[in-house]
Amino acid sequence: MNETDEALEWVKYAEEDLILAKTALQRRKPLTIGSCFHSQQCAEKYFKAILVSKNIEFPKTHDLLILNTLCTEAGIFTGFTKDDLGRLSGYAVRARYPGNQPTPEEAKDALAIAMNIRKFARTFLGVKK
Repeated sequence: MNETDEALEWVKYAEEDLILAKTALQRRKPLTIGSCFHSQQCAEKYFKAILVSKNIEFPKTHDLLILNTLCTEAGIFTGFTKDDLGRLSGYAVRARYPGNQPTPEEAKDALAIAMNIRKFARTFLGVKK
């Protein structure tokens, strides 16, 4: 499998996470935990698609800050803030444990960050809508 095909596989998985994140928020009683988790997963997979497209290896991580740093080191400047990436990264684990359930507003914010990362990645990768 070449870099383009592998990147598109990551995109396919990211899109599934995006659908799950959106759907979870559309319920009468929003599923904020699942939405935040899948928003983070969507963003993570888009970062990995970018890195794969440039044949850049990355560790097994859920940390968007690490993935963004790898992009920057490769000359890919995303422009995403550490605050946004750090907050979204936290949902990879935090949302999976009781005690810190995100509010609907936090879930909407997480989805918005993921959507911005998606838009950047799809443009970078040349993926049409």
